[in-house]
Amino acid sequence: MNELTGLDDLHPRADDERGDGPAVVAAITGGPGVGKTALALHWAHRVRRHFVDGDLYIDMRGYNSGNALGPEQALTSFLRGLGVEADRIPIDEQECAALFRSMVYGRKILIFIDNVSSVKQIRQVIPASHSSLVLITSRNRLSGLVAREGAARVTLDVLSPQESVRLLREVIGPSRVDAEPEAARRVAELCGCLPLALRVVGERAAGRSLLSLGELVDELVQEQDFLDALADREDELSDVRAVFSWSYRALPEDSRRAFRLLGLHEGKVLCVDSAAALLAVTPAVARRRLGDLANVHLLQETARDRYRMHDLLRSYAVELLSAEEPREERTRAVRRVLTWYLLSADAGRRAILPRSRSLHLVPAGDQVRPVERFDEAADAVRWFDTERENLLAALRQAVAWGQYDIAWMLPAVASGFFELSAHWSDWKHVHEFGLDAARLVGNQVGEAFHLMCLGDVHWRSGAYEVAVENYRAAAELSRGIDDLWTLGFSLRGLGLVALEQGHPGAEEHFEAALAVFREHGDRRGEGMSLLSLAECARGREEHAEAAAFCRRALGIFREIGDRWSEAWGAFPLADSLSELGELYDAEDHLGRALAVFREFTDRRSEASTLRRLGDVSSARGEPDAARRLWTQAAALYEEFGDESADVLRRRAEDVTVSGGGEADDGGRAG
Repeated sequence: MNELTGLDDLHPRADDERGDGPAVVAAITGGPGVGKTALALHWAHRVRRHFVDGDLYIDMRGYNSGNALGPEQALTSFLRGLGVEADRIPIDEQECAALFRSMVYGRKILIFIDNVSSVKQIRQVIPASHSSLVLITSRNRLSGLVAREGAARVTLDVLSPQESVRLLREVIGPSRVDAEPEAARRVAELCGCLPLALRVVGERAAGRSLLSLGELVDELVQEQDFLDALADREDELSDVRAVFSWSYRALPEDSRRAFRLLGLHEGKVLCVDSAAALLAVTPAVARRRLGDLANVHLLQETARDRYRMHDLLRSYAVELLSAEEPREERTRAVRRVLTWYLLSADAGRRAILPRSRSLHLVPAGDQVRPVERFDEAADAVRWFDTERENLLAALRQAVAWGQYDIAWMLPAVASGFFELSAHWSDWKHVHEFGLDAARLVGNQVGEAFHLMCLGDVHWRSGAYEVAVENYRAAAELSRGIDDLWTLGFSLRGLGLVALEQGHPGAEEHFEAALAVFREHGDRRGEGMSLLSLAECARGREEHAEAAAFCRRALGIFREIGDRWSEAWGAFPLADSLSELGELYDAEDHLGRALAVFREFTDRRSEASTLRRLGDVSSARGEPDAARRLWTQAAALYEEFGDESADVLRRRAEDVTVSGGGEADDGGRAG
């Protein structure tokens, strides 16, 4: 184990014959139930022979509310362990500490102090003797001990899934675990890979020989009964609930309430700002609350201002919440954090696609401070990448808690991110959720919007008949409510399907969409329709007309500051320019588009740009450049599992190819 190696590295210092200087201090820290005491005992037995003058042990009960020991009790215990008669032990703490240090000075003693909650609790117990070693376990980081006493800290985390299954094999028996390996891994996951939880679950399973691991999984999945399934009422030390409660009860009330409410955060990792909304406090206060919880390992800090709560701890928090917070307050807290995700995602939408569909969103309220703006589109993309799983979790939570207005709005404002980042499955599912939610609350704007977006989803996946059904339903509904934005993009979608299938009528759909957008004053929709008309002109091999449509579209995008759409419009323009022999102009437009797509981390569009640049280089008689660009594009396409990778690799091998690649379907982000 790496932790044992880290502790073993202390040996040279502990073996030093000098008595001067502070004792060697090692702190094993980590959350409750991760095996700190077991590791400390295991290592202490390994090195005990090096401490010929004996060893001392005490449990400080740092997380046993009302029963934690103070330094004077530890000093008294140690003095007795050293053979000091009771009547010789001073009453005064300082005198007691002085006597302890004098007795330990120059001696080789191993001092094991378990369950320490603060540095104050043990500072007087650390001798000023380099030959002694103090081994401490704590759920706190004990930063002061590291800073002042130079303590070496070993942080113990949960077991890996493989280690967890090995532990289950030891407790339950190899035959049962090996017979149901997937169920065993699921049991480990449900236990948060906590050694204590795994041992308690394993002992129970071992005593119920007729219980399959699959049935055990089913029991543990029942969240509210989860901890009951782990509990052994006959042995309090085996009760995981009690272990967690020691940490919980040691907190001040505001931190206890924060822990309870944080159980409502459905995402794997939470940030300070979302926690502030959930707790109805300022970000500064939330940061302190989260820090306090991380210090006692009820949260794990994964990065700056980002925290994770283990599943088992969340189950405990939810149990406490149900018992101590009224339903109304739980609902208000959930709505606050969902509102934060909704409004923050909308700020990201405005940064990435500033002319995309805007909605009248729910008010923030005084207790919600969402991200107001992103300085750069790339900042918004990074935020979306970081929060993607949380956004999905928030959507599911909105449905589960009946917050249907947020449930239909959140996919609407986040749609462009899922599309641009090529999270296709997520893109489909969020709009299915959104459509159901809009229908439940009878919001026809939301219903039409999600039908149109599902049309986009099915158009891209090649399910053209379903796409047409979605587009037609969206168009019909949006006409009835005078929603010209959705009507325009639904008509354009019908044109895209017709164009893809080679059916007549595509141009008529695009012209109808253009008329709607112009009536509505939607400049971006107007530009997108012009690009679609350019595709029709290219199909007729009228490349000059196609290039003219494209230039008009790019001018609109530039005018309204829509950089991504301008970059996307470079594709059909470059294709037309290449057909006209204007290769340097085509390369210039594609080069600028490539920079934008890389800034937006739009890797699929980056691949498409590289492919087209390779086509242009080949047409210009530059085989080395073409080979390099096609190879780069192929590597990206391979990441997506796109068969274009093989086509481009073959093309790179045959650098005699000159000119024009196949046109991409590409993204739309309506």
